[in-house]
Amino acid sequence: MSATADHAEETNPASRLGFQPGQVVQEFGYDDDVDHDLREGIEELTGTELADEDYEELPDAVLLWFRDDDGDLTDALVDATQVVDDGSPIWLLTPKTGRDGYVEPSDIGEAATTAGLTQTRTFNAGKDWSGSRLVTPKTAKAGKR
Repeated sequence: MSATADHAEETNPASRLGFQPGQVVQEFGYDDDVDHDLREGIEELTGTELADEDYEELPDAVLLWFRDDDGDLTDALVDATQVVDDGSPIWLLTPKTGRDGYVEPSDIGEAATTAGLTQTRTFNAGKDWSGSRLVTPKTAKAGKR
């Protein structure tokens, strides 16, 4: 890898998330407070715009922005599992500690478990956001839309 490629990877906040060219990422929970640098970084890596909540095909991953006052996290995660293949990642993004809409890590863990998801890692998703990579077990469910 060249020094230029290394630098581009370091400056793109989405480079650590493992997205590949051509992947489709469906986004839920978009609002004015999201991290636009992260969104743009994902689009740069995949070469495609983020799909909105009305996307009707099967995406390769889900990006879910969630704040404490957005409703029930378990329900949001269950809904997200319905639009991806088993084993596909759901990137849950929540406000960092001290920010409006902060979600306790224990609440994330409980909601993920209840929704049948496994949390594989957490990461710094930007100035105001923390992220959790969640996946469904590959044999967890049958039949997709």
